[in-house]
Formats: sequence, C-alpha cells, structure tokens
Amino acid sequence: MTAATHSTLFPQVPDSADAVLEGLDPEQREVATALRGPVCVLAGAGTGKTRAITHRIAYGVRAGILQPTSVLAVTFTNRAAGEMRGRLRQLGASGVQARTFHSAALRQLQYFWPKAIGGSLPRLVDRKIQLVADAAAACRIRLDRGELRDTTAEIEWSKVTQTVPADYAAAAAKAGRETPRDPAEIAQLYAAYEDLKRGRGVIDFEDVLLLTVAVLQDRHDVADQVRAQYQHFVVDEYQDVSPLQQRLLELWLGDRDDLCVVGDASQTIYSFTGATPDHLLDFRVRHPGATVVKLVRDYRSTPQVVHLANGLLAQARGRAADHRLELVSQRPVGPEPAYTEYPDEPAEAEGAARRIRELVDAGVPAAEIAVLFRTNSQSETYEQALADAGVPYQLRGAERFFDRPEVRKAHSALRAAARFGGNDSLLDDVVDLPSQVRAVLSGEGWTSEPPAGSGAVRERWESLAALVGLAQDFAAARADVTLSDLVVELDERAGAQHAPTVQGVTLASLHSAKGLEWHVVFLVGVAEGMMPITYAKTDEQIEEERRLLYVGVTRARERLHLSWALARSPGGRPSRRPSRFLKGLRPGSGTAGGQAAAGGGTGGVERGRGGGGVAAPVPRRTPRTPARCRVCGRTLTDAGEMKLMRCEDCPSDMDEGVYERLREWRAVQAGRSGQPAFCVFTDKTLMAIAESVPEDERELARIPGVGARKLNRYGADVLAICAGQEGVGLDEGD
Repeated sequence: MTAATHSTLFPQVPDSADAVLEGLDPEQREVATALRGPVCVLAGAGTGKTRAITHRIAYGVRAGILQPTSVLAVTFTNRAAGEMRGRLRQLGASGVQARTFHSAALRQLQYFWPKAIGGSLPRLVDRKIQLVADAAAACRIRLDRGELRDTTAEIEWSKVTQTVPADYAAAAAKAGRETPRDPAEIAQLYAAYEDLKRGRGVIDFEDVLLLTVAVLQDRHDVADQVRAQYQHFVVDEYQDVSPLQQRLLELWLGDRDDLCVVGDASQTIYSFTGATPDHLLDFRVRHPGATVVKLVRDYRSTPQVVHLANGLLAQARGRAADHRLELVSQRPVGPEPAYTEYPDEPAEAEGAARRIRELVDAGVPAAEIAVLFRTNSQSETYEQALADAGVPYQLRGAERFFDRPEVRKAHSALRAAARFGGNDSLLDDVVDLPSQVRAVLSGEGWTSEPPAGSGAVRERWESLAALVGLAQDFAAARADVTLSDLVVELDERAGAQHAPTVQGVTLASLHSAKGLEWHVVFLVGVAEGMMPITYAKTDEQIEEERRLLYVGVTRARERLHLSWALARSPGGRPSRRPSRFLKGLRPGSGTAGGQAAAGGGTGGVERGRGGGGVAAPVPRRTPRTPARCRVCGRTLTDAGEMKLMRCEDCPSDMDEGVYERLREWRAVQAGRSGQPAFCVFTDKTLMAIAESVPEDERELARIPGVGARKLNRYGADVLAICAGQEGVGLDEGD
C-alpha cells in the first residue's frame, strides 16, 4: 500500500527552517507559515494536505516558534498518525505528539485517573461485541450475527453522539437511522450493556473519550495541566469528527484559538459512526477571524481521473456539495477511465484478475494496483480470481505491519544478528546489508522465490519480503550502512507505525481505502443496489454513497477501471444496471441527471477579518460546462490550456504590447507586496488577458485565474492597460 503523498524513502533532513518550505506550492506554503490563530485548510483529494500540515508543524518547530512537546496533532487512524510521525521525523521535528483521538485521550486518562478518580484505570475491552451478546442474553433477546453487529454499531453511535439509553429511540428517529431492531429493544440492550460493563469493571473505546471529557470538565486543575502541556493543536480529517470528539477538542483548547483543522466535506463517508462535516463547514462561524486556505492542485491523479471526480461532485446536492472543491490536475495527460460491463460477478472478478495479470506482466508492481469494492463480502470472489491468475494480493484492514507475528520475530532476529553477528555462521560470507538481511531472514522462512498460491504462508512471505526490500532501499540511499543502523531504523518505524511497502495487489473496501492511493485502481461492482447500496434511502444517504464513489475514483493516480455485472451468478437474470452516479459521465450514458450543484471553489487564501459572529458569505458559482478550445473546439483538460481557453498548439492572437505592459506592471506589484510574480497573476493568465483584451470587469472575470479577490484588487489597473493607458500602476510613489 502506498501512502497518500509520495516522498523518497529515506530523504535527507532539511538543514534549516526555510529548507522545510522548499518544494511547497503557494497555498501549501500559506498553510505552513500560518502558525498563529485559527486556520482552516480545505484540502481536496490528492492536494498534499498531509505534506502541508506536517511541513507546517516542522517549520514552526525548526524556526523556534513552536515547542515540539507543546504540539498535539490528532487524526483518526493509527496508520495516519504513524505516517504523520514518520514524516515529522524525516523533517527534523521529532518529539511532536501525533496520535488518534482515542490514543491521546487514553494516554491522558491513564495519567490522571489515580489523581482525579483514584485507583487504577478499569481494563479496556478491545471488542465489545461479546459484551453486547451477553447483554442480549440477559435481556432474553435473540440476535442473529447481523443484528448483533448492527446493534453494537448503534451503541457506538449513541455514545459518540452523547446519547444515553433513555434518549436513544428519539435520537435515532431524529437522525433517520434504520435500526436493526425496535428502538425500544435497542435502548434496553444499550442500558444492559452499560450495566454489564460497570459490573465487570471494564470500559470500551467510547468510554475513553467520555471519561476524558468528564475529567476535564469536572477537574479544572487537570484541565489546566493538560492546557499547560499543549498549546497548539492540529486536527486532520476534520470532516470526520463526532460531537464527542469535538467536545474533547474544545476542552483541550479552553479559551485559546491556536488550532489548525484540515478536511474536505466531499470526503465525508463515516456519518453512520456519528461523523459530521458541520464542524468543518461552520469553522468560520465559530472562529470569525480564521484564515482559510483552499488546496485544489491535485498532484495525484491525471486530468482524466480528475475530470471524472469533478463530474461526480458536479451532480451532488446538499450542504457538503455547496462547499465542494473543484480539483485541477497538475499531472500529464493519461488514459481515459475504462468502463466494462460483465454478465455476472464471477466473470467480473475473472476479467479484473486477467487485466491485473497483464499489468503485472508488463512491469506494473503489484503493490501499485488495488481492487476496491463497496462491501467486504465482495472480497472472496476477487481473492479466488487473483489466486487462480497467480497474482499476489493482500487484504486491507488486517493487523498492523509491525504487529504481525512474523515481523516481530524477524525484527528480533535482525537485532540479535546486529549484536552477535560475529558468531553467526550465516553471516560469514556476506558483507553488504541486503545480503546480511536475506541471510538472517532465510532462517525465518524467507526464500528468493515466493511460495505458490495464496493464504497465510504467502502473507508471511510477503511480510519478510517487505523487510528485504526495505534493506535494499536503505543501502541504496545511504553508503556504509550497517545492520545496527537498519535495526535502529526499524525501531523508529515500528514506533511511528511507518510500514514498508508489501508487494501484492490490495483488496479493500472503499471505506478502508480512504487516505491511500495506487497507480491503477479497479472499482468493481459499480451497479445499482451496490453503489448506491440498497439500504441508502434518504437524500443524505444517497449523497454519502456518491461521496464514497468519489473517494474511490480519487485513489487512482493514472489508470482507472470501473465495472459492473448484470447478474450475481452465471445464468442469473441480467436485471442489474450501472450506477446512477455514472449517468452522463461514462460514454453512451446520456446526460447527467439532476442539476449540477452550485458552489465549489478554487484554491487560495481567505484572511480572517475578526469580530462578529457570522462567517463572510461565500459567493455562489454557476456550474461549469466543459472547457473547449476557442480555436479548434477540442475539450480542454490541461490547467494551462484551460486558462488560455485554447490548445497550446493552436495559433495565438495575443496582443504582444498589452502582454509586455502587463508583465512590467506585475513586476512592480510583486515587488511592492514582497511576493513572487506568479502570486499576482501567472504567465498563462497574463497571456489569456492579452489574447482576449477585456473591455469591462465582466469580461475580465470570465478569464480563469481572475477570481473575485484579484478582480477587486487589480481589475482597474488591468482594464486600464488593456485600454491602452500608459504608466498604469507603475508609479513607485503610489
């Protein structure tokens, strides 16, 4: 699996604070240098949000503005927190706490429990489903396996939304939840579950947050101690916070506002767990003085993939759709997405496996390919198809890499070899690091050729092969490294949960694929009844399904395959049809249904004005039609061509005199503001102005790159230059 933004495996630590900022685009640099007060980063898929916020923290630390131990960065998965710690370490900002909400809360609860409550913290149960089963037995309610799982999910939702058993039925009805049993029965089970926990002296993961909130609310001395420790907060994936997590964040902050949140309302896909984008969308209401930075430059996906992603959101409705970000690809042109219809699901799986086999044979690494599906129950068919095709695979959602038994044993064996290798006959005839690692791991089951077939034996081999590959990359990046150096690197990676790449096609549900990316993505089962899922009934649920497909599309860097089956089984009635979300987007599917959502937005920075309790109104934008070359009529996908409104190769009718006067004027404006010239207007925007020579503000505003802010600031000067007035804006005495 590949993390969401690429970086070299073993980069050199930047030698100064300014070096941390190198390579950031203008908007990312704004994020990195906005170190005081509330900051809201609206970051589209593939726009480098993790890069922006880790460089922000590292720049603050390296510049001496932030103390590492005073920063708390929180996110939602151990993998994301581990990646953040790994990046901060590579940027020379060790010592910063990067944790999940639960991990940060549990750490504080363990520390303060003896002082605030007394005694030892109750035992934490990893899986609450057995407790729910025991509660059902106590209530004499029979639950099948599905009902047991769904009831557990309802209890989790109740707790993160701070709903007590007595209020469950009313809260579930208000939220429009489809309950697995009668709401009164769920409330009864919920109450029995809580009684069982108290009787057994245990707590669950939601209790960790609830108890931390309770301690911070009731014990001002504890709250003051936590706030003295942490003065600066960063929250990733802010669209996914639950009301309980938001309350905990508010208690951590107190009356301070040194908070940076990062999110994208169009990637809200966990509302069934209590997550809501409202906290992100209302950030300017709660913090009127906030700086808002929009990241829309997509460095991940080709223009063809981005075009499909934008098209999906253009048909969306609802509040999140009103705040959608319109991505602009920064990558070269790639292949169009492929759409394939199959007679049945086994044929669809075999077709995907066959194409994957061809890609692997052509040199595409298996680890750069993913098969994404709506539900985990779809996985087995693809596991079998890939095994039959001789393609290695891995299941996303398995235990963390450094927690795997074979990895722990291999780590111990490498540590022992580093200490006592002089007495190990396996190492007598090897000198370079990769050979030493291969020799040591051969005793743990690694072989130069992978075992045949799939299953546990193959998965263990893939884990060991990942360590061998890491050693090879380490040796290639740094001369004269030793086995002891590699063991230190492994120790640090294990602490940060910064796993090496495991070779094998990834099989994953769309929910578990969030935050990851691959060179090639197969989106399978994109049919009505699966996407959107059958039980998605309300408008809000349908829109969340659309966002889920958007997340899947934006996982692909270059190649994207979408497919569906007309029947479930061979010989079955071909009654299925492609997902409604593809209407108007795939070839031959007619025009898109419904009206495109207003809203959207370009990249940029909005400075907080301070004062008042209402956010500045967001200008509504009309839906965009496809950009076409004004010379030859071809559809434009390249960002530069879209600014010019013509193909690069088509003839230009630019007024050279206007263009040169605009360049002179821009140089003066940039000098006055102390910023690069392209921050005033890019060369492409100046060329577009000089080609169209607008006569009024309306014509000027139509040119891509001339937003409302720049129109207000520079419009009069630009129109005067286009009208032929001399010396506009060039007087240094202004």
